[in-house]
Amino acid sequence: MNRAGVSDLRRGFSGRLLHPGDDGYDAARQIWNGAIDRRPALIARCASVDDVLAAVKFARGEQLLVAIRGGGHNVAGTAVCDGGLMIDLSPMKGTAVDPARRMAHVQPGVLWGDLDREAQAFGLAVPGGIVTHTGVAGLTLGGGIGWLMRKHGLTCDSLFAADMVTADGHFVRASETEHPDLFWGIRGGGGNFGIVTSFEFQLHPVGPAVLAGLVLYPADQAQQVLRFYRDFAATAPDELTTIVTFRHAAPLPLLPRHLHGAPVIVVGACYSGPIEEGERALLPLRTFRPPLVDLIGPTAYAGHQSIFDAGVPHGLRYYWKSHYLPDLSDGVIDAITRYGWQTPSPQSYTILFQLGGAVARRDDGETAFTGRTAGYAININAVGTDPAQDRTHERWVREFWNALQPFSTGVYMNFLGNEGRERVRTAYGPRKYERLVALKNTYDPTNFFRLNQNIAP
Repeated sequence: MNRAGVSDLRRGFSGRLLHPGDDGYDAARQIWNGAIDRRPALIARCASVDDVLAAVKFARGEQLLVAIRGGGHNVAGTAVCDGGLMIDLSPMKGTAVDPARRMAHVQPGVLWGDLDREAQAFGLAVPGGIVTHTGVAGLTLGGGIGWLMRKHGLTCDSLFAADMVTADGHFVRASETEHPDLFWGIRGGGGNFGIVTSFEFQLHPVGPAVLAGLVLYPADQAQQVLRFYRDFAATAPDELTTIVTFRHAAPLPLLPRHLHGAPVIVVGACYSGPIEEGERALLPLRTFRPPLVDLIGPTAYAGHQSIFDAGVPHGLRYYWKSHYLPDLSDGVIDAITRYGWQTPSPQSYTILFQLGGAVARRDDGETAFTGRTAGYAININAVGTDPAQDRTHERWVREFWNALQPFSTGVYMNFLGNEGRERVRTAYGPRKYERLVALKNTYDPTNFFRLNQNIAP
């Protein structure tokens, strides 16, 4: 790396430039997945759009490999690179909520907990994910599934416009009327086409109190519970989103001590309408058989958003694979029952997202996101602390994933790991993939932005 070039970059750079050995370098290169241990030659911690523009132009001039970090929550670890430039957007944490227009302007370093806190002050929300320390940027660019999606759609469906820095160092705005082709691509196409420096979202009335929480059943009742759940979910109103987790119960204060470590089915629910209507909608789930524990009740939406945070902390070693599923067929239920609790560590889990509702009603061609016709998304996640156990963890994930392969209809892009270009191509399907390639040819013909689920020019 040219020392004179770094000196030129430093002049006028309002953020921090970190080299190996500098104070803060090791903290800045760490991301959510502790299995990723990479060392950039330089980290540019951007504080402004000018910083982003300068970093992109510097990287192009030096012909550097570039990684883009927003929230750093991507399991594949593409937010950090070895030997190149890491453009770190995490210091850019500005959020401005306009309650009269129901709009929010959000910078790329903002986490979902930050945005929820600002928007909920006015009883508003953007459909987000299920973990508050997930970054807004990555979730949005990949689509965005979470607790509000069946009522209000994906995160990217609420995106009104985005300000971006392109690979050639230009600043553009993408919306339905400005660079509409680019706007189509960034709603599901990931970080392939540029760096978003500001998101403009439509906000929706939510809460502040919702009917939400968890109900737990024993794993040895999996067949009965999942068959009931299949019928229950099929008739659920759009206001209700359910997320089912198969795991050993975590030692959380909200659970009785005798359940800590027990194999359980955790049905999470969030009803984003009137609480009394939610009570009626959720009654069958809570009463069809006696649960181990029922924690569903009126709660602050922002609090419910953090309910899974403790189970997915930063720094553990994560490995996962995922499928879209059309439904919960008997074969799917059999596979879950066989593999769901054969985990190599008590921290591992499998999570099943109920799709449909507003996600499915939007025309599939409106955005690059792929998967609107799926019934469910399932994510098999091995979690550990010991590198010596990585292969054991991966083996469990792969065996479980293979058992579900005959039922698969694709994969959610934010749930892809390092699975290769062909897997990306298959996930989008030939028509959308070719449209994404054409977009890449226009906005990034040299594949400058290639550390992502890459669409090659």
